[in-house]
Amino acid sequence: MNTLKKLASAICLVLLMNACAPLRTPVIVKNAPIETFKYVYVSPTEELISSTSSTFGGQYYISSSSTTRSVNPSDVIAGMLIQKGYVILPELNPELAKETLIVNYGESGRRNRGLGYTIEVTIQFISAYTHEIFCSCTAEGQGSTEADDIRQAIKRALDGLFTK
Repeated sequence: MNTLKKLASAICLVLLMNACAPLRTPVIVKNAPIETFKYVYVSPTEELISSTSSTFGGQYYISSSSTTRSVNPSDVIAGMLIQKGYVILPELNPELAKETLIVNYGESGRRNRGLGYTIEVTIQFISAYTHEIFCSCTAEGQGSTEADDIRQAIKRALDGLFTK
């Protein structure tokens, strides 16, 4: 019985250490500076709706709660780029191509972490004129829903890009 308790404690300790492990550091690849650009076209993405729910109770009652959250990655990216001073274009304009970046978003991975998982996203910045990649940033996020994971990952990726 004592051995069983030690084994259970060891398993709990490993899970706890895994759950407390930090998120991976964002990976930033800068081939050229993007600060010279004024305009940005963010490729459209679809809204993701996610939810969590829990049920708990005692001998005489049962209670439950649920949370629903949504995120549209292109809206989050556009909002953060507006804060950085970029002008968001509703469509590509050939007259402004030399001053415009195209921003693409993609989910690039998942990783088990503790009792949940992280979602990794990659954001790519391409010249609208030459179509060469100027930079990309990759980061992961973990929250209480997938929408939270994505929102956090986007924020960490762009924060990493603009602080380097």
